[in-house]
Amino acid sequence: MNKCKITVLKRLLEEELVKEYGYEGFGKCPVHKEGDVFYSDFRKPEGFCDEAWKAIYQFAFALASGAESFYFDDWVKAPGVAICCCNDGLRPVIFKIERTDEKA
Repeated sequence: MNKCKITVLKRLLEEELVKEYGYEGFGKCPVHKEGDVFYSDFRKPEGFCDEAWKAIYQFAFALASGAESFYFDDWVKAPGVAICCCNDGLRPVIFKIERTDEKA
């Protein structure tokens, strides 16, 4: 098993949905920032959002275990990489997960 590098690519804010459903002053994810980097194998990295981890851990585990691609090889063109996001419908965060050569 190898470690995976998890990079925060984007923090989004669905303004129309926030306007209708969010509280006053609701903003982008307060936990992660663009460019944050975490390393993991099958465990949640220190300082990583619990809910985001629940949404993406299966990709990190699969990549750490040697997976090269997902979804019939028609998703992310780079082998050993997944692009996924947390499940916050108002302020999703997009992550890049890539397997490293470092052993876990």
